[in-house]
Amino acid sequence: MTADRRNRALRPQVSGPLPALLSGRLLLGLLALVLFSTGVQAKLTIEITGGIEGAQPIAVVPFGSLDGARPRVDVAEVVAADLARSGRFDPMSRREMLMTPHRQEDIDFREWQLLAMNTLLVGEIAAAAGGGYQVRYALFDVFTGRQLLSNSMPSSENGLRHAAHRIADAVYEQLTGEPGVFSTRIAYVTSSGSGSEARVALRVADADGYNPQTIVDSPEPIMSPAWSPDGRRLAYVSFENHQPAIYVQDLASGRRERVAAFEGMNSAPAFSPDGRQLAMSLSRDGNPDIYVMDLASGQLTRLTEHYAIDTEPAWAPDGRHLVFTSDRGGKPQIYRVGAAGGTAQRVTFDGEYNAAASYSPDGRSLVMVRRDAGRFFIVLTDAWGGSSRALSSGTLDESPGFAPNGSMIIYATQNNGRGVLAVVSISGGATQRLSQDFGDVREPAWSPLVR
Repeated sequence: MTADRRNRALRPQVSGPLPALLSGRLLLGLLALVLFSTGVQAKLTIEITGGIEGAQPIAVVPFGSLDGARPRVDVAEVVAADLARSGRFDPMSRREMLMTPHRQEDIDFREWQLLAMNTLLVGEIAAAAGGGYQVRYALFDVFTGRQLLSNSMPSSENGLRHAAHRIADAVYEQLTGEPGVFSTRIAYVTSSGSGSEARVALRVADADGYNPQTIVDSPEPIMSPAWSPDGRRLAYVSFENHQPAIYVQDLASGRRERVAAFEGMNSAPAFSPDGRQLAMSLSRDGNPDIYVMDLASGQLTRLTEHYAIDTEPAWAPDGRHLVFTSDRGGKPQIYRVGAAGGTAQRVTFDGEYNAAASYSPDGRSLVMVRRDAGRFFIVLTDAWGGSSRALSSGTLDESPGFAPNGSMIIYATQNNGRGVLAVVSISGGATQRLSQDFGDVREPAWSPLVR
């Protein structure tokens, strides 16, 4: 479980000793979050810090303009950047392109073969009658000349970046067999400043860091953003009234509802796979336990009842059970319980400390935070507690979660003393770092894949 969640959700409300969950590192995490603020809307800057050996070479040719089209977005540049960030592709530099065809009849495949390209993407943007654009593109196998993919889509001026992300998704899926996630979004918490100037904000941005939007802004802590499965709502914890409460907010309308403001702790919301229920950790009956709320009726079902601290629930993709963090064995470990309750079973046994687990989209794996020799890092394990391997090498890594196609993990970490986000491929090698020009970024949550 993260420093933010543990300290804010547990320490102020729960009486008695919490030796396993309130370490010095957690107190530092609480202090860091209290000092956060957000004044200016800043987009996330992405730095590629590692790639996969043997990435596929691809040429993404600048798109042509027709019928007086003057798009303000370089669609081909956005597509190439998306593919490069995945670590699976190595887009050709434009400086090395000897020609820039826009249609199939303009392509000399022999030239691209000599340049050792595997695939070639070309396209055109035409001004549409009544405004906006029509974006056409085609993907070719350079060595056979065969067309692999072609499509045409309408777009407004403001929608061109999204159109580019959709093209990158289509290319990625065609060439890898996996859905692309470039048109998805990420939610995250930002902060900077101190004292009376401190602010904390929950923001949502495109997966490449562009188009940041503030969902809620407050001088008090905000934490634990969680997406609904349709990508239209966010659940989160806010301390607006100096007490933790769980809110669900509609992103399109901005309308929000306070769904849990019980005495004591209200923390760690997680939508069920069908979006009808919200799992959470509540101490309303004395000790922090896992509950599930029916969002239509507000009815609560208690899943665990134990003297230990049970928190950070996460649903299995099939909705039949949840995993959660508990120190009932002496130190935080991952446990599993049925969606209707019952006896909890311990999942993790490797490592002295495991927390903040979440499922892969296929339900076969779990990603979590592990502590070993004073380091907090990200590990991937079998969903039933089998073998594990480290995915990160930091000392304060936290808040891990899967990309909606299961190919990458996003998590929070530190770089030069600042909170940043990182993305790592589960196959190893490909890594990215996402940061702002000022302040800290943490608690990432990747939106679902909605088509």
